[in-house]
Amino acid sequence: MKSKFIRPYLVLIAALFLTTGSSYAANGPGGDSDDYQLENPMTVEYLEAHLQKQSPRLVLNSAIDRELRNKLDTDPVIQNVYEAVKLNAEEIRSEPLLERIVTGRRLLSVSRELLYRMNMLGMVYHIEKDEQVLDRIDEELLAVINFTDWNPSHYLDVAEMAMGVALAIDWAGRDLPESTVALAKKALIDKAIIPSYDESGNTGWVNGTNNWNQVCHAGMIAASIVIAEEDPELAAKTISRALDGIPNALRVYGPDGAYPEGSMYWGYGTSFSVLTASILESAFGTDFGLSQSPGFVESAYFKLLTTAPSGGYFNYADSNNGRSGNGDMTLAWFGLKTGNGLFFETDRFLRAPSDMRKLSRTAGAGLVWLSRFEETNKDELPTAWKGDGPNPIVIFRGGLDDRRQFYFGGKGGKGTVPHGHLDAGSFVFELDGVRWSMDQGMQSYSALEETGFNLWGRNQDSDRWTLQAYNNFGHSTLTVDEGLHAADGFASLMDFQPENTAGNPEATFAMTDVFGGAFTEATRRFVKEGSHSLLIEDNLSLAESTKLVTWQLVTTADVIPVKGGAILEKDGKRLNLEILSPANVEVSVISLTPPPMALDKHIEDLKRIEIRVPDWVLDQRQGSVRVRLSGREE
Repeated sequence: MKSKFIRPYLVLIAALFLTTGSSYAANGPGGDSDDYQLENPMTVEYLEAHLQKQSPRLVLNSAIDRELRNKLDTDPVIQNVYEAVKLNAEEIRSEPLLERIVTGRRLLSVSRELLYRMNMLGMVYHIEKDEQVLDRIDEELLAVINFTDWNPSHYLDVAEMAMGVALAIDWAGRDLPESTVALAKKALIDKAIIPSYDESGNTGWVNGTNNWNQVCHAGMIAASIVIAEEDPELAAKTISRALDGIPNALRVYGPDGAYPEGSMYWGYGTSFSVLTASILESAFGTDFGLSQSPGFVESAYFKLLTTAPSGGYFNYADSNNGRSGNGDMTLAWFGLKTGNGLFFETDRFLRAPSDMRKLSRTAGAGLVWLSRFEETNKDELPTAWKGDGPNPIVIFRGGLDDRRQFYFGGKGGKGTVPHGHLDAGSFVFELDGVRWSMDQGMQSYSALEETGFNLWGRNQDSDRWTLQAYNNFGHSTLTVDEGLHAADGFASLMDFQPENTAGNPEATFAMTDVFGGAFTEATRRFVKEGSHSLLIEDNLSLAESTKLVTWQLVTTADVIPVKGGAILEKDGKRLNLEILSPANVEVSVISLTPPPMALDKHIEDLKRIEIRVPDWVLDQRQGSVRVRLSGREE
């Protein structure tokens, strides 16, 4: 009998910083990541005694402001990025004011645009006191203040809107019309903070473990600081709730810094945690231990390591395929905290301001982080790294002088993590500047939701797993009896060796639970065999019901089957796929262009290489599937 988790396809660095004397120990003052808590002295009395007495106090305060202005006079990086901010502010002034336009179930694009506009306009006004910029800030605020609501059914929308309004009032409020400031503060209370206490609404983020927690608490903290004089009891209560709730999201960074939602969502969730830490420090003189949460500061390594030499991400989960060419301001905050020049992308910050185009929506705050950076050390990225935790990964890469541009990212985990896919055991692989094994990454949420598709269910029978980009058929992993992985089956990282006995990095994932009883034991081992070779070894013990194991590699390369393997060709480069075991099996190539379903993501030239291993090929239902991927010898 087949496992209940099997259904036919046709149904469709380094773990710690090397900086001597760093205060960011792995366990921090609160113990390991499972029980880490922030300090929480927040009461009305504490608020009134410790809150900065006047604005600015969100990201900026009088002392930080002096540092910023000094750097604007002396530092080429800060001068250059500020020119880009000014160009963005100028462009904004030619745009129409925002309207309450909901796309699908989200107002989020409008909220994000408001946060972007207030970062650009607010920072330019703070520095230059240009009355025309102030007038535009006033117009922007009045537009969103007069929305009927900020869409509390999708609380990210509220949080990002609240953050934008709060920054604008803090940075420019002393010069805005008193009537606008009063209306804005009332809106922060009525449209942002009070709805966050409506338990019948969308407030699961309060103690959630994903990016919603990080984004929503950030917005509520900023709003609370701005309205603290008007309602100190509500402000203190809301900040206290945040200090209690935020660790639930921070714990997932432990123990090594691997963010379970992938590289793109690291950029989202972490940018708001960084913003929160910066706001708390400027307003209260402390971040209450946020930046010392186990794995948090170490996650800057994760961000760098999940970017391949090609510029593409190791784009597992709902991650896009790569970053922009601009410097990463969130990463620069980690440079500020550690003095590590590895996290400060000077060359990217010195791009021509006109080439930077639209900056990130927190770039006004980011300019402040850049202005406070002082390099005291500079690490090199490790060539072998593991990030354990809820969605464990390993990275193997070449060093600084690697002409072959070797890059491998492999993962375990399970489908039910936030933004998860049925991708345990999957991997991306680059060599000679070509991505040979790929992950399809995210698919447009709105486009799917507009059809009525339920993208967000994560139980075994959810619609989510019918999508090729989300299920195991669309990933470079194993499939059994043409069925789905067990959505809640966890593949742990059972072994990681930066150097094995042959001097090579290797890692092994325990895969048994991923297949819901199809194996009595299953492991997947990855070995970087040298500058241009990767070994994938699956050691399997089949259950009595299991009939077929399919080894998969997803690629856009041209594939030429040959005896005992295949040759892959792309961009004038070549990769050999060699089946080392079992004997007498061959590859087949399944075109995924067009994809199986109309709703599936379309990627030109996408295909799945399969090695189909029937049960009778394995001696007594046990054995190994060993495949080597190798480039040409030099």
